[in-house]
Amino acid sequence: MEWYRKNTQEIADELTVKPSAGLSTVEAKKRLDEYGPNELKEEKGKSLMSKIIAQFSDFLILILMSAALISVFVGETKDAIVIMSIVLVNAMLGLYQEGKAEKALESLKKMASPSAKVLRDGKTQEIPASQLVPGDVVVLETGDIIPADLRLVESSNLKIEEASLTGESVPSEKKASIELNNETPLGDRRNMAYMSTIVTYGRGNGVVVETGASTEIGKIATMIQSIDDESTPLQKKLNQLGKILGITVIIVCIAVFGIGMIQGRDLLEMFMIAISLAVAAIPEGLPAIVTIVLAIGMNKMVERNAIVKKLLAVETLGATSVICTDKTGTLTQNEMTVVKLFTNNRIVDVEGRGYEPEGKFLVEDHEIKIEELKGLNLLLTISALVNDAKLEEKDDQFKILGDPTEGALLTLAEKGGIDSKTINGKYPRVKELPFDSERKMMTTFHEMAGKDEIVSFTKGAPDIIINRCNKILLDGDIIKLTDDIREKLLDQNTTFSRDALRVLALAFREYNRVPEEPSSEDHENDMIFVGLTGMIDPPRSEARDAIAKCKNAGINTIMITGDYKDTAFAIAKDLGLADKEEQAMMGSAIDTMSDDELRDVVRNTKVFARVSPEHKVRIVTALRENGDIAAMTGDGVNDAMAIKKADIGIAMGITGTDVAKNTSDMILTDDNFASIVAAVEEGRIIFSNIKKFVYFLLSCNIGEILLVFVSILLNLPVPLLAIQLLWLNLVTDSFPALALGVEKGEPDIMDIPPRDPQEAILDRRMLMGVSFQSLAVAGASLAAYLTALGAYGVENIVEVRTITFTTLILSELLRAYSSRSQKYTLFKIGFFSNKKMLLATAGAFLLLMAVLYVPFMNNIFYTFPLNGGDWKIVLSFAFIPLVVGELSKIVFPLILKEE
Repeated sequence: MEWYRKNTQEIADELTVKPSAGLSTVEAKKRLDEYGPNELKEEKGKSLMSKIIAQFSDFLILILMSAALISVFVGETKDAIVIMSIVLVNAMLGLYQEGKAEKALESLKKMASPSAKVLRDGKTQEIPASQLVPGDVVVLETGDIIPADLRLVESSNLKIEEASLTGESVPSEKKASIELNNETPLGDRRNMAYMSTIVTYGRGNGVVVETGASTEIGKIATMIQSIDDESTPLQKKLNQLGKILGITVIIVCIAVFGIGMIQGRDLLEMFMIAISLAVAAIPEGLPAIVTIVLAIGMNKMVERNAIVKKLLAVETLGATSVICTDKTGTLTQNEMTVVKLFTNNRIVDVEGRGYEPEGKFLVEDHEIKIEELKGLNLLLTISALVNDAKLEEKDDQFKILGDPTEGALLTLAEKGGIDSKTINGKYPRVKELPFDSERKMMTTFHEMAGKDEIVSFTKGAPDIIINRCNKILLDGDIIKLTDDIREKLLDQNTTFSRDALRVLALAFREYNRVPEEPSSEDHENDMIFVGLTGMIDPPRSEARDAIAKCKNAGINTIMITGDYKDTAFAIAKDLGLADKEEQAMMGSAIDTMSDDELRDVVRNTKVFARVSPEHKVRIVTALRENGDIAAMTGDGVNDAMAIKKADIGIAMGITGTDVAKNTSDMILTDDNFASIVAAVEEGRIIFSNIKKFVYFLLSCNIGEILLVFVSILLNLPVPLLAIQLLWLNLVTDSFPALALGVEKGEPDIMDIPPRDPQEAILDRRMLMGVSFQSLAVAGASLAAYLTALGAYGVENIVEVRTITFTTLILSELLRAYSSRSQKYTLFKIGFFSNKKMLLATAGAFLLLMAVLYVPFMNNIFYTFPLNGGDWKIVLSFAFIPLVVGELSKIVFPLILKEE
């Protein structure tokens, strides 16, 4: 319901409550039974059993389990145990690495106010926030967390910080008496207060209009629940690859059965051949290797200030083509800072970062001392005195207690050497006219030390204060404020405003005595103008470089913020994100667009301002429907839905809410936009390495299928047994594959555009490589098999199979070095530049020696200790795949017409 469009009397009538007395205890209990507690409901997570079942639903795993059952059926228990052990290990790894369970709703609960002050039975009481019901009258004071959605019925200088909900960096000024007749964005509803936001100034009363899941934050919780987790590109590609391999296995098995029946082979023998083919075709080590490589990638990300919560999100980062980023606290510092002053007809640039009270004052790029510019010291003094904020230092970090705008002015004064406590002690405040949104001014009255006079200092909206001044301080003298001077001051205000600065004017007036009852009409007129201050939530210095790097890497950056369009565009322009005003759009325009229209708009728009949570989700959805891999960064509750909807959700670790962190896939520990670029680079390297070891493993697997299939066609004994193929796939291939997974990135990894998200793992070049390598592996192994079979005969089949087994393993270990790059030869990348590969191949070779020469291993794997003659056969053919692999790097670019 649009409560903001109803006046206070309509609210009271509709909810049957008297705002001055509140509900009765009896009525509150009835409503609690009707509406339920003011809490957010949590969706049940997946049970352990459903997670376990999911681990065994993969197509390749089902084929392996079928192979294990057939093995038991035909009496090969040993093979069945080995196969099932592989399946169980993969399932355990999958469960272990599934990541943290979703805790977003739990965090939303924590953000809700634990208690609330309400009017009940005409008295103010403090009750648990969960007991609030629609119609309750809540009493608000500075520092309170809003416990439910409220329609304000009373307000006095009330300001509420809504950044985590709307993204707006400046507290929203609230006024109960405002009536809004038209549809109004959430951030502009000045007569409303929303659950989980914070009162930063003033006081007020509000009637509870929504509780629990019906509040704005509750709607976000519901939306988070409704957004399903989707498979990452890598998951989809590996699943697709698994199905292709599985179907291939089934077709080949049927073909082999047909050939076997024609050849008159034994049915039991055909079962064993089928198992051998299934084992040969399936890269059993692939799931575990992918998991381990992604886990290693996660650890590398931590070193680069990024915590990735979900394994497969590491790869998604590498495919990112667009980053949707919040402005406040992500691209900016989330600390209002005075950056420009105008006093004594001079523009003063103020340096410094955030609330740290250090920074230089510059006029025309030259540093000045405070006393060198007349009027500057008085401007800083006014900034410190007309101020209720406090500056605190904790753990070498400066924080503001109070209104951010006042915090900026207080920091400005401290930069000029004016200490707030000292100056307030010297010029004690005796009276004040608090700020309100109608006057848009605040005035304080102070006793001047050693003088029998009172001075009022005023800050406020420049146009109002300039028009209420009749004099100006210039060169230390007070002169008449002429129309020409007034016009110049208003022009200067406009200039500052065009740069998206929040401008305040400062003035003073002298009195002989303390006014008994100060009023705006009597005491905020005929003032003496001192100067202007221009402040902004400044961009992070490192964000500019990070955006430039994103452009170089072909990654589009889009700002999505709850702040105003002019402010957002100015920040975007400063950062090099946008250069034309047409590239910025108001969120309200999205409401009138169809999904098709929005998909066109997001292609060219760089800034979306005054957006709601629903707008963010629609923008991210439109980008994804355009084929982009979308990353969404943010830190507030308002970002949570879009973070979850995006392909990769990124939360800020320092300023981020628990909701954003627990909904995200990745957390930046330094809140640095530049860390995203580093994470994208790491993601690209990881995907490139995954392609390398998939290429390596598939070449071997297809080579094994060809070896077995051709042997059956030639009516020869099976060249390798199932258990030997398992050893080769799991041990011999896995070690080099892991080493490929930690290969350094190609030198041009960040100079190429993001890969097409629809691109298969097996692209054209890789398919050619797999084809050539598979033929080379099968050809070399088959040649060794036929040579050994001719030398030793079928009666020595164990020795013949051992020679084939050894040739295949050794060729794989040598070929692993060539697989380190599909573009660069070993002479360019270096034979020994990957030390992990040296260790992996050495380890795998030692294990091969154990299988060949340790007696009990001979019994398990049906092997035979090779002699010198056997090794001559092995070495004659083992180098063929390596040579073919290196030659293909020279030939393929010519075939594919690559540079």
